[in-house]
Amino acid sequence: MSTLKAFAPAKVNLTLHVTGQRADGYHLLDSLVVFADVGDRVTVMPAEKMSLEITGPMADGVPTDGSNLVMKAADLFGVPVRMLLSKHLPAAAGIGGGSSDAAATVLAIADLLDEKRLPDVSVLGADVRVCLLRQAARMSGIGEVVEPVAGMPALHAVLVNPGVDVPTPVVFKALAQKKNAPMPKRLPRWKDAAALTQWLATQRNDLEVPAIARAPAIAEVMEALHGCDGVTLTRMSGSGATCFGLFPTAQAAAQAAERLRQAQPTWWVQATRLS
Repeated sequence: MSTLKAFAPAKVNLTLHVTGQRADGYHLLDSLVVFADVGDRVTVMPAEKMSLEITGPMADGVPTDGSNLVMKAADLFGVPVRMLLSKHLPAAAGIGGGSSDAAATVLAIADLLDEKRLPDVSVLGADVRVCLLRQAARMSGIGEVVEPVAGMPALHAVLVNPGVDVPTPVVFKALAQKKNAPMPKRLPRWKDAAALTQWLATQRNDLEVPAIARAPAIAEVMEALHGCDGVTLTRMSGSGATCFGLFPTAQAAAQAAERLRQAQPTWWVQATRLS
């Protein structure tokens, strides 16, 4: 029996500029997206009926019915499969866990069925298209415009989530200014991670203020990251509540992560490499 496995990496929005709102309510974005080397794992295999089993340290509360994006992704193929999702990323955390799981499911089932053409994933949400790419990209429009960013330096980071619920629609609704400046039309060519970090400091996540108003714990995370030795930039990813701190070396990131775990044992903390 064939079994296919796929990695579903955490998606991190290094920038997130909200540039407008369409008449149908969807927000327009301009975001520089990278992927971490931490994530979930999806396994698919042929079956007589569709099923989803969820395991892993972040499995609690994750639905196994048709509301799960993994099930919705599998339904696009019209062929029953048995799926195992090993959850390591917190849900609704601004790091695209569900979208990345859906993208990994699409890629795994396509391999299983030897399908060369992928189904239209737009029905699965704005982030799934960029998650199919799984490499540094500029995402714009409502998420449908995805442009790979070549030659981007890798970054050493610590991801931190305080375990609070921050519903994305609520954060967008609370955003006072819907039309903000995008990133530069042409992105720079960064010679190294330090140059990229310096440039990132001139950019924004427009959802930070409304997300913190909804969940003050995000500000606590940002303050804790800002206090870490060697940190060069702190920012929230996506609509929250996960925040990231950038560090000059993998060792500095690992040491900061260990100190944060000791200080805040209930937080989800991961040192990672972003690329």
